[in-house]
Amino acid sequence: MLVAALLIVCGIVIGALASHALQAVLSATQLHALETAVDYQLFNALGLLVIGLLALSNGDSWLPRIAAMLAAGIVCFSGGIYLMLGGAPRPLGFVTPVGGVLMILAWAALAWRFTKISVMRRP
Repeated sequence: MLVAALLIVCGIVIGALASHALQAVLSATQLHALETAVDYQLFNALGLLVIGLLALSNGDSWLPRIAAMLAAGIVCFSGGIYLMLGGAPRPLGFVTPVGGVLMILAWAALAWRFTKISVMRRP
């Protein structure tokens, strides 16, 4: 939950910078990429926060693993875009799709765990 909160704080700060300080520096395409990175970071960080709350209340040992996968996905996806916009070498751009795949896998794993949890709780 700490990681989720920090990702949310960073996402808000980067979003504020994008809407105020970076408009004159970045092209429209770059601003769109930055907004996408911020959106994905914020939405998935909120999901990460929910997973943390579920892990506290549920005790499912898979939830912390799923949370770690989601956090890594957020960092790779959004971080990859941030790095590219900051002038990082093009080959570092490979981390962005890796992050996207990690986020997809994390949400799919969570859906799978929900089916397992609901089956275990049926009378």
